[in-house]
Amino acid sequence: MSRPDPIEIKNAEYVQDYKIRLTFNNGKEKVVDFGPFLRSARNPMTKKYRDIKQFRKFKIRYGDLDWNDMELCFPIADLYRGKIS
Repeated sequence: MSRPDPIEIKNAEYVQDYKIRLTFNNGKEKVVDFGPFLRSARNPMTKKYRDIKQFRKFKIRYGDLDWNDMELCFPIADLYRGKIS
């Protein structure tokens, strides 16, 4: 019996504010709101992404969402559920 492919992000599109629409390799789409996480952040390295210009500089890397070479990243399972913490 073969294992299913691991979940990966295939596309990420900025929507508005701190929201990004993610499309996964199984076709599922989810709009994730990073606003609550960023507004409650205390770490200066994370707080800098409250600046929308910085926030919008995300990339897809190895099937995951990444900011500045993993300076800010989230577990793929959390992104798939649409809930980050």
